[in-house]
Amino acid sequence: MTKASLRPGLWLAVSLALTACSDRQTSAPAAGAPAGAALATIALAPAQAAQELRFDGVVEAERQATIAAQTAGRVVALPFDVGDRVRQGDVLVRLTATEQHAQAGSAAAALAEAEARASEAALQYERIRDLFERKLVAKAQYDRARADAEAARARVEAARGQLAQAREQADYTAVRAPYDGIVVRREVELGEAVGVGRPLITVLAPDALRVAADIPQQAIAALRSASAVRVILADGSALTAGALRIPPSANETTRSYRVLAALPGQTLAPGTLVKFAFAGGEREQLAVPQSALVRRAELDAVYVVDAQQRVGLRYVRIGEAGADGRVPVYAGLAAGERVAADPIAAAAAYQQQLAPEHGS
Repeated sequence: MTKASLRPGLWLAVSLALTACSDRQTSAPAAGAPAGAALATIALAPAQAAQELRFDGVVEAERQATIAAQTAGRVVALPFDVGDRVRQGDVLVRLTATEQHAQAGSAAAALAEAEARASEAALQYERIRDLFERKLVAKAQYDRARADAEAARARVEAARGQLAQAREQADYTAVRAPYDGIVVRREVELGEAVGVGRPLITVLAPDALRVAADIPQQAIAALRSASAVRVILADGSALTAGALRIPPSANETTRSYRVLAALPGQTLAPGTLVKFAFAGGEREQLAVPQSALVRRAELDAVYVVDAQQRVGLRYVRIGEAGADGRVPVYAGLAAGERVAADPIAAAAAYQQQLAPEHGS
């Protein structure tokens, strides 16, 4: 979980300055009219704020399939490559089908023979039954004719099954997309011989995404009671996650829960790293709007206006912005101080304040 946006090495360099600045401005006061009199300011006061817990997560597709070979053959066609969009039913990989078609032809011939034998046995049974009903043949002969007809019908059903299996094996030589999606990985090359079970190609559906995050067992209770979960992207923007899937038990090795959160209507790239954030209780803290912050040499700062309306630049140590856009301040400011709401206007006032000093 990210605790602050400043690196520890940088804070070692400014720790003394933060301590000294907790109750005074870092800039020297300038002579002349107060520069901060016209600035809009925010008075700092400690308040109860929601403590947000954040964990690393990754975007993944809800539907992703690695399609394996269901028959043996040699790769003769690869119409699609990584990154290509495919439609359900498109042929992704084509294998040689000579052996499979030969087996299907043989199975079709066997079925035709079995049907002919069954037709002959059925006619023979009808003749014997007619004679049996007229008391012209023994019952044993009648029973034998009936058994032959039933056996012939069974051989027809077996032949039909073998033909269906042979045709299915022939169909397996054309590997098709199970749904609309994008090819994300190709495991084979043209001319390569493959066997049953060999992975061929991986396809995912980009229209149904989710975030997967490993949540420690000590935080799972807070997640279960959280009213909403935020997914924070690399650029700082946030999305509201949809339905959560929380497993009933923790992983026996890591003691964490593999939580899945739906991302309906999003078009993020699977594999994108994000932050999985939710409320984890409250604590008293100082906070400033994110819009009041400025960056100086990889450090965060605000413009502070003192009781004499003088403007000073103050370096601060902050945490991550919450759902309300406010940023907790851990060091550099004290309750009762006033922070300029508009850092651009404050920078201009600060320069005006320094001008008389430089002119003298």
